Amino acid sequence: MGRPLGPLTLSEDDRRVLADWAADCAERVLPLFEAQAPNDTRPRDAIEGVRTFARGQMRIGPVRALAALAHAAAREVDEPAAVAAARAAGHAAAVAHMAAHARGVAYAAIAAGLAAPDQLRATEDEARWQQNHASVAVREILRKLPAPAKSKSKLGLLISDMHAKFEG
Repeated sequence: MGRPLGPLTLSEDDRRVLADWAADCAERVLPLFEAQAPNDTRPRDAIEGVRTFARGQMRIGPVRALAALAHAAAREVDEPAAVAAARAAGHAAAVAHMAAHARGVAYAAIAAGLAAPDQLRATEDEARWQQNHASVAVREILRKLPAPAKSKSKLGLLISDMHAKFEG
């Protein structure tokens, strides 16, 4: 008996397609976390787990647990870019159980901006990389998601911008 699909969940096939893209996005900023916590593999494990899920070699439950561990790692570092990088990994892995978590790759853009405060466009450049890296299939799947809730936070604005770019 499978769980019911909702507008934020989508099908497992859709989530498998999103998983690799989300992992690619999160992996780009993973060194920011690893520089602060070199012995903590939880965010990397989450990224590797979701890639394994994407290949059909891991079930949702274990990947979901890896996502929770990556978020726990984010709570254990103090450097903001490292926190955001671990959150990006956690959201990438959480795609296995809910497609809407793919939007959480916006944390990777935030991490990039926090890591380069002297580069005014670092956040936007990373967000643009994410958008350009999304395949046609990823874009089509992300279009299935409902519009995100309105938010004036940096994360909320990035997610809204991503949604608008993929809608067009």
